[in-house]
Amino acid sequence: MTRQLRLVCLASFAILAAQAQTAPTPLSYECHRARTPIHIDGKLDDAAWKKAPWTSDFVDIKGAAKPKPRFRTRAKMLWDDKYLYIAAELEEPNVTGTLTKHDSVIFKDNDFELFIKPLQETESYYEFEINALNTGWDLFLPKPYNKGGKADNSWEIEELKTAVAIQGTLNHPGDKDRGWTVEIACPLTAFESRQHVPLPKPGTTWRINFSRVEWTPGNPKEDNWVWSPQGVVNMHVPDRWGYLNFR
Repeated sequence: MTRQLRLVCLASFAILAAQAQTAPTPLSYECHRARTPIHIDGKLDDAAWKKAPWTSDFVDIKGAAKPKPRFRTRAKMLWDDKYLYIAAELEEPNVTGTLTKHDSVIFKDNDFELFIKPLQETESYYEFEINALNTGWDLFLPKPYNKGGKADNSWEIEELKTAVAIQGTLNHPGDKDRGWTVEIACPLTAFESRQHVPLPKPGTTWRINFSRVEWTPGNPKEDNWVWSPQGVVNMHVPDRWGYLNFR
């Protein structure tokens, strides 16, 4: 091997090592069955939720080396024969929302986002975003944007149930709110219009992640807080999402 080739190889290995160091280990969540169906009202007071563990608190999208988020965010999940249930709790001293049209670009408001990849052997995945007004945006990605993927906004989550409860007053900066909570019941058959996804059973594993976009008034750049850190400011890297283990 020539000296020049050796230097090229060493440089390549250094780049790969640096990339590996910036990719945090994906987190895992053990998702248990709900004993009874959950009433979707955004309040998280169903008895079934009490036995579902919270995720760890969300961190900066790049990872724990970045500053801790100003406000706490966490989520929990359950499932049954019909739905994957998702609950989220977002601490927020001034709950706001402006977008009311379905399939708006919801992250222009403060929002909560779900990314889910039920078929690990494919490049495809699904995304859902919701704001404090309970306005949603659902879309299908046949592959990530950086691989030439284009969002399919025509995908609709049939029989989706969502609700938001606000612990305070919406769009009223004169007082201090505690935050807002979200409940989502995503039908396990929601993906059939794009691809066949076998119904999960105990032992099934999907990839999943959650993101929270938070805007600070007067600041043109948003904060991105996530459950399982990506290592990069890009949610569209499914290989870095967490693992959802059905139990």
